[in-house]
Amino acid sequence: MTTLAERLRVALDHVHEPELLPGDHPGVATNGVRMPAAVLVAVTDRSEPGLILTQRTESLRRHAGQVAFPGGRIDPGDVDAAAAALREAEEEIALPRAAVTLIGEADRYVTVTGFEVIPVVGVIPPDLDYRPNEAEVADVFEVPLAFVLDPANQLRASAEWQGRTRYFYEIRWGERRIWGATAAMLVNLSRRLRWAA
Repeated sequence: MTTLAERLRVALDHVHEPELLPGDHPGVATNGVRMPAAVLVAVTDRSEPGLILTQRTESLRRHAGQVAFPGGRIDPGDVDAAAAALREAEEEIALPRAAVTLIGEADRYVTVTGFEVIPVVGVIPPDLDYRPNEAEVADVFEVPLAFVLDPANQLRASAEWQGRTRYFYEIRWGERRIWGATAAMLVNLSRRLRWAA
């Protein structure tokens, strides 16, 4: 039987050209400079795997109240994207680095604000004791991986932003609204898993 880690590894090793998703803006960045960032796509190792997400605090200057992966900018002291994602996850939700089995990187995503985000996929044990950093994270929760990766739950939407219509994906899970870059990275991952099946 194929393990969750093996299936994810095969999907991430699969070579393909990712489709440009609504909301992708490869040319949008600050003066053409993309700021490197990394997020941890933490998948729980259960018979029905889950995905760890955070709800950001309302007091943040950027993306207040939004659902997001743990993560942030890649600092000069970070060896690579994986190191940055692990550091940020530890700082934001007290996820121990040693608990993460790194699988690999998913498709990069360029945000409208000029961040080039590298999703780092890892498998973690279920039911870890998360402690949100109150300055950044209002809540930590787990969603069923099958639900967020199901194309039927990945809805296309649009909104006006800076005088232009922007298109994006959103995934509704109960009262939670997963949208924007987080949803787009999940759409990319779901496509990779289907291609590698």
